[in-house]
Amino acid sequence: MKPYYEDDTVQLYLGDMREVLPALGLQADLVCTDPPYGETSLAWDRWPKGWPEYARDVASSMWCFGSMRMFLDRGHEFVASDWKLSQDIVWEKHNGSGFAADRFKRVHEIATHWYRGDWADIHHEVQRERGNATKRTGSAVRATTPHTGQIGVHRWEDDGMRIPRSVQRVRSMHSRSLHPTEKPIGILDPLIRYACPPGGLVLDPFAGSGATLDAARQAGRRAVGVEGREDYCEAAKRRLSHMTLDAL
Repeated sequence: MKPYYEDDTVQLYLGDMREVLPALGLQADLVCTDPPYGETSLAWDRWPKGWPEYARDVASSMWCFGSMRMFLDRGHEFVASDWKLSQDIVWEKHNGSGFAADRFKRVHEIATHWYRGDWADIHHEVQRERGNATKRTGSAVRATTPHTGQIGVHRWEDDGMRIPRSVQRVRSMHSRSLHPTEKPIGILDPLIRYACPPGGLVLDPFAGSGATLDAARQAGRRAVGVEGREDYCEAAKRRLSHMTLDAL
C-alpha cells in the first residue's frame, strides 16, 4: 500500500485499520492509540468492533486511552483477544467538559497498558523524574523482595529522582487542537518512552491528526499510523511535514 504521508521515521496510511493492518503485515513494538469511545451520537464516535484483535496481531504491548464506561462496556473484546491488563494511569486535564448538569465535571481520561505473553518479555522502562526531596544517604530496614518478605538492611542514596505518579497532569489541547480528541505530546511522551525501546516502532491505528506519530518521532522512535478520514490524514500530513516540532 502507498502511504498517504511518509518521511524517514513516519508512515501514515488512509483507510480502515481492520483492512490496512493485515495488508501491511508489520510488527510493532507498541500500539499507542485513542480509539473512538462510542459514547456520543457524533458521526465519528463509533466503536470499530473487533479492533483489539487486529492490534493483537501486530504487537504485544499497547497503551489505549478511554473512559471507565468504554473499558467496562468493551473490556471483553480486549480479554477475548488475549490482552492482559498491566496498569492504568489517569490523565488529569487543566479543564474539561460537562455534558450533564447532574454529574461531576469530567476533567480526566484513563490510559490503560495491555500486554500479551510473559511480562518479562515486554519492554517496560520507567522514566524517572526529579522529585522534591533533598539528596541524601542513609540506611533503612526493608524487605529485600516483596514476594518472600525477607528482611534486611539496605544502604541507599536518594538522588532526588522519583518514579512518575500514576496521575499525570498535562494541559489539554482545546483551541490548539487539530482533532476534537487530540492528545497533547506531554501525555503521550512518557507512555511511549516507557513501553517502546529507542528506535523501536510505534503503531497508532486511529491516528487522527498525528499526535502519537509526532510524539514517537520526537522520542526517537519510528511510527506508523492509520486514519480512516482523509481530512484528518491531510491535517496530520501538514503537521508531520513541518520541521518545527511542538515542545513538550
